[in-house]
Amino acid sequence: MDQQKLRKIILLKRDALNTSEQEINSILVRETVKKLVQFQSADIILMYVDFRSELGTRKLMEDILEGGKTLVVPVTLVEERDLLPVSITNPDKELISGYCSIPEPIESLRTTAVVSPEDIDIIFLPGSVFDERGGRMGYGGGYYDRFVSKKAPQALRVGLAHDIQLVKEAPLQRHDELLDYVITEKRKIIGKRQEREEDAQNSNI
Repeated sequence: MDQQKLRKIILLKRDALNTSEQEINSILVRETVKKLVQFQSADIILMYVDFRSELGTRKLMEDILEGGKTLVVPVTLVEERDLLPVSITNPDKELISGYCSIPEPIESLRTTAVVSPEDIDIIFLPGSVFDERGGRMGYGGGYYDRFVSKKAPQALRVGLAHDIQLVKEAPLQRHDELLDYVITEKRKIIGKRQEREEDAQNSNI
């Protein structure tokens, strides 16, 4: 099955989750994330803002701020096909509707609170489909793939999803980046990002 068809099927399933299911899944994922040693020790964390039926992240944002960490939220730069990492301290007041109506930091922070990508410790990524290798399919724009590979390769990559978004092996393309973890309400999958990097290095020898 090609990416477009699989993405459509999985997103229809995700959208069919009722409010109670979405909330319970978000609570369970949040508890798993909080137990991650890397999360506990991280100083600067980039977190996506949940949109529509994506796994909820608002409570995790509160955890990051209450833990004295720096919360970073991306701004989608359409013309540059890139993400701008911006720190916020009050999600209720500092987020507005942005690209595709996804909440993004307010304009004033996009010059005064920009964070260097190389300083980010963890990046939590949304997605349409994930797999048991740590594979991730986004929504077709490639923004996160470019950002994690070119701007913040040092950051731990964690995908958050409802378990119905997981398949055994997604039809990934070469630009689709592997993750370190995929966390759902049922599973914590350790990704094979390192294996792909080693394979790429060996092929260049």
